Amino acid sequence: MSYVDKPLVDRLLQPGDRAPNIVLDAITRDGKIALEDFRGQSPILVGLFRGLHCPFCRRHLAAQAQIDAALREQGVESLAVVNTPIERARLYFRYHPMPNLLAASDPERLSHRAFGLPNLEFTEGDTEWPRKVGMDVVTSMQVEVPGELPGSMNRMAAADLLNKKDGYEMTEADERMMAAGNGQLFGQFLLDREGIVRWSFTEVPEGGQRMFGMPDARELMSAAAQVAR
Repeated sequence: MSYVDKPLVDRLLQPGDRAPNIVLDAITRDGKIALEDFRGQSPILVGLFRGLHCPFCRRHLAAQAQIDAALREQGVESLAVVNTPIERARLYFRYHPMPNLLAASDPERLSHRAFGLPNLEFTEGDTEWPRKVGMDVVTSMQVEVPGELPGSMNRMAAADLLNKKDGYEMTEADERMMAAGNGQLFGQFLLDREGIVRWSFTEVPEGGQRMFGMPDARELMSAAAQVAR
């Protein structure tokens, strides 16, 4: 069972804020993973992603896996959290192995809420970012995935195309996660050895223009080098 050791917050955690201790089921090993285990030991990059049903977050997850070794060389650990039930998540990682990446399951999105990441409400036309967004705004949003999409596309159409390209088949577990958290915004938070946020990248700023985007790897590694000192 997942849990957080402090009340859930109603604002996005910023650099200088202390991160909560979250305890989650491990995907890539047995047992639990707690952020408290890293305090006093090493900095850690915490990626809080949507479920594996989201093709963009599958790519964010793979990107974090790709820099995992470089982070460890700096002395920084890495944890990826997905809004996917543990059985479904373990099955995905079995067929899409990401060596050495520490990953955890959070189907209730407790960690996302503990870090203040909003779950967007989709409306017929009322937008109050980042709490709710009209479908007219959603359908006007464009996304580019160089090398995978033919060009700039509507984000919903792009998601459908990427799922087909990946051969990702939705299960009942995926449908449940989508129904509860389809508007969940994602974020990555770099914590120092004392659990203080020192850098972050989230979809919250810029009125939705960051949705499905990802941080610049050089910026992230520069921040990691600073926090590892």
